[in-house]
Amino acid sequence: MTQDIQTDVAIIGAGSAGLYALREVRRAEREFVLIDRGPLGTTCARVGCMPSKVALHAGAQWAARKAFADAGIRGADALEIDLSQTWAHVRKKRDQFSASATAKTREAAGERLIEGQARFIEPTLIEVDGPAGVQRIRARAVVVATGSRPVMPGWLAPVRAHTVSTDELFELETLPRSVGILGLGAIGLEMGLALSRLGVKVLGADLAATIGGIADPAVAERAVANFGTEMEMWLGVETAVSPSAGGVLMRAGDREAEVELLLAALGRRPNVDGLGMAEAGFPLDARGTPKFDPATLQIGTLPVFIAGDANADRPLMHEAADEGAIAGYNAARDTPQRFARKVALGIAFTAPDIASVGARFDQLDPDRIVTGDARGEANGRARILEAQSSLLHVYADRADGRLRGAAMMMAGGEHIAHLLAWAIQRGETARELLALPFYHPVLEEMLQTALQDIVRQVDDDSTLPIGLAPEAT
Repeated sequence: MTQDIQTDVAIIGAGSAGLYALREVRRAEREFVLIDRGPLGTTCARVGCMPSKVALHAGAQWAARKAFADAGIRGADALEIDLSQTWAHVRKKRDQFSASATAKTREAAGERLIEGQARFIEPTLIEVDGPAGVQRIRARAVVVATGSRPVMPGWLAPVRAHTVSTDELFELETLPRSVGILGLGAIGLEMGLALSRLGVKVLGADLAATIGGIADPAVAERAVANFGTEMEMWLGVETAVSPSAGGVLMRAGDREAEVELLLAALGRRPNVDGLGMAEAGFPLDARGTPKFDPATLQIGTLPVFIAGDANADRPLMHEAADEGAIAGYNAARDTPQRFARKVALGIAFTAPDIASVGARFDQLDPDRIVTGDARGEANGRARILEAQSSLLHVYADRADGRLRGAAMMMAGGEHIAHLLAWAIQRGETARELLALPFYHPVLEEMLQTALQDIVRQVDDDSTLPIGLAPEAT
């Protein structure tokens, strides 16, 4: 029997974007329902940013033993690792993050949580098929925050029994002795390094000639050289896979290798294809993704807003949080508000970290910018930390030194990237940032070096010493 529900806002998806949308709807004191097909717990908590960082931390702890001898620490050869216990620790931490996210969802939604598969009948009429039966929700406005799922192409079918997606990796109870990774973007690279540092033999392959999505050629070259010492990488070539006696046989040109398990890290696909949006009359692009305004997140002129991975625009957790807040705010009001988007920021926690801030190298006109360069070999703190491979490039307008973007592979990159994102969003110039304090010895001095390099290249009439400003009068 179909049950009908009337509400102000229906939110489809209880991930990060959906929960931030819910926060805004509740702040506006609007009636709502929160719909999710399960399992509850955000992608970040269950299979993404949190468990991957636990695995990376465990790998870093085990790999640290390799430097003991140089510091005069004896006995490292006698240390052992129980990978089953290590992986159980990673999964336990994952379960704690996921359980916390699930509990917060249930607490926030209460009795207005509807668990089941949603499908649009009309843009503001939703049918949900779940344990409680079929329910129909008529809402004044709707937020679509259904997240994404890993791409698992059909050509992997012959080896599917020995292949896991990035969502399935943390469901493994034990780790294999060898893993092949298809796709060395941020996720594939992070997990490849984590597993390699734990002692698993890793082979990574990617059609691209670079890793981690790095656009800056010099940073990309240094990253490949650095991480290539930790795991074998086949780059810029097509890799074929086929079943083998021991798992999966990988082939690229005249190279081949057998691995017990294949990890498909080939990107993610928005979870919008099962919502019946085409039949319900939504405007869609050629890929079946709804057409929306990135400043309001409104789909066409409909009272429907799409946020987070579901819109495939900026598939990162902090962006999903912002988009959820925008979508929820606008869904709770009669007239959508246009919001300024924050500076783009992406980080792979690869130790040294890979990060991209603001405009990418391939988005800038080389005749209109200068690049500030700083290297770990010349930074005292980086040398202490054995992070001489660090490289930072900061891009600035040639005319006035205003910062536009940055790319880096460096120790502490997660922190330097944030400093640069804030500076770029505030419209700072290299000279203005150099007037701020820099301690010694710190990794932040690499930023100071890059900024000084920019100032030297920019036409500047100032006769004042770089890094000093006259006293205010």
